[in-house]
Amino acid sequence: MSDAKNLDIVLEYARSIVEGKKVAGQEIIQACQRFLDDLENPEYEFRTKDPEFVIQIIERTFVHDKGEALDGTPLRGKPFLLEPWQKFIIYNLLGFWKAGTNERRYKEAFIFIPRKNGKTRFVAALAWALALLSRKSGATIYITAHALKQSKQAFEFILFNLKRMGEEDNFRILNNNQEHSISGDLGDGSIYIEALAANPDRQDSLNCNIAIADELHAYTRPKQYNIIKEAMKAYTNKLMIGITTAGDDMTSFCYQRLQYCKKVLDGTARDETYFVFISKADEDEKGNVDYTNPVQHEKANPNYGVTIRPEDILNDALQAQNDPQQRKDFLAKSLNVYTSAMNAYFDIHEFRLSDRKYNWTLEELAKLPINWYGGADLAKLHDLTAAALYGEYQDVGIIISHAWFPVVAATAKAEEDGIPLFGWMDDGWLTMTNSAVTNIAEVVEWFKRMKRMGFRIKQIGFDRKFSHDFFRGAKKAGFKLIDEPQYFWRKSQGFRRIEQKAKLGKLYYLHSDAFEYCVQNVHGIEKTDGLIQYEKIDENRRIDIFDASVFACVRYLEDTDQAKAQSEWLKGGDSA
Repeated sequence: MSDAKNLDIVLEYARSIVEGKKVAGQEIIQACQRFLDDLENPEYEFRTKDPEFVIQIIERTFVHDKGEALDGTPLRGKPFLLEPWQKFIIYNLLGFWKAGTNERRYKEAFIFIPRKNGKTRFVAALAWALALLSRKSGATIYITAHALKQSKQAFEFILFNLKRMGEEDNFRILNNNQEHSISGDLGDGSIYIEALAANPDRQDSLNCNIAIADELHAYTRPKQYNIIKEAMKAYTNKLMIGITTAGDDMTSFCYQRLQYCKKVLDGTARDETYFVFISKADEDEKGNVDYTNPVQHEKANPNYGVTIRPEDILNDALQAQNDPQQRKDFLAKSLNVYTSAMNAYFDIHEFRLSDRKYNWTLEELAKLPINWYGGADLAKLHDLTAAALYGEYQDVGIIISHAWFPVVAATAKAEEDGIPLFGWMDDGWLTMTNSAVTNIAEVVEWFKRMKRMGFRIKQIGFDRKFSHDFFRGAKKAGFKLIDEPQYFWRKSQGFRRIEQKAKLGKLYYLHSDAFEYCVQNVHGIEKTDGLIQYEKIDENRRIDIFDASVFACVRYLEDTDQAKAQSEWLKGGDSA
């Protein structure tokens, strides 16, 4: 390790964060602890040659193309020197090998950092250096983004440095409306770098060993990422790097990937091939951020004091405090905290905080001395179908939900609309019906199964449109069915009840990710007299599980109100 000029910098970075000498958010602390632990792990060998090669290639051959230092000094033409956090990432990606093999440990990476931390130029320099490192394998590297304009920024930075070095004549460069690529034969190997838009419809024939997917938060479909990842199956030492800033869609592929990576860091999900670097402000249990606190600004931004001017970000924070319409953008772009979509009605953090207070199992709920009310939202042909039970115990509203989707259409819909259907199936929240259209008999069977478990189901509310099969099956099974037409003035009472319970911390939905997904897609329109009309925020989203829960809650409210009214009437009659 005597030639490892940057190893001490990386070790100091990790240790100073773990020991609390350097300010960092919770996830960066976990990443640094993971690194230090892995240095002692006999499953891996730690080799410094490749990370040193990449760092030195970047710092010796690349310069800035624009920008200013904090004191206003122009940076154009100045050496592109990496910060300790960037060297830490490179050392992790390239330093660990499976013991006794020539196979690198990490095959995939998730790098999550706010805007203006030098992300795009770091991506470009890393792509160039990785191409040179893997040239003997015939390096093929794709830089992708949702929009070609974004991936071209990295490509143009590489091109700028090639021209400055006077090397452009040694490579074949295509930079036109059809293609943006750099290729060349280096004697002992070759390289090919191309900038692409993440368009899965035109990328089925791709083949690469390294890919960098930029701005993951803008990806509208998982396939935009997965099609690139699939392109590197022929390589042992492949590397798929996703790098992004937070967004405002908490049902997106990027957000789901963020949640998975958090589980990797805290040890609840084991994935030894996935490197994770999440730089963001810390949130409290309600999802709130002390966004005017400079400590949180530094936690979120690894380039704080380098490319991030402390006084500028503090000024932006104060503007966000005084102008609420600026707040979501500041949280997402400057502090890297995901926010709900602008037109989403609910704050999902309120639901999660309430749900985490309770931990009844399905078996325990079945034994509670309460009545349950059902709701069903049935698809016309081949879409999401949902059912739910609603009951209250000790003033806690309890929602038990399940969903169905025809397996024939599942893959296409999961890709097109970004619905995590297969994840829900794995977690038990959804059943794939083995048919081209939804099998309504399975919905009826779910209610029957819940009844056999011990749930006393008094009524089931449903919209009779597209529900003839359900009506016949449920009626035959002995359930009392109540027609629930889609009138907003009827559904408002169930909506408000669920909203109230969540805000009071008295709502439990068995930690269902599927229910949370639907809650985040609800857009509400306030009407007169406290009524509300709700719909999904976008045509490609789903709210069916929430809708079924509202139907069930309406049945609870109306039946218990009628029971109370009848009881009061009888008492009055007795006294007479």
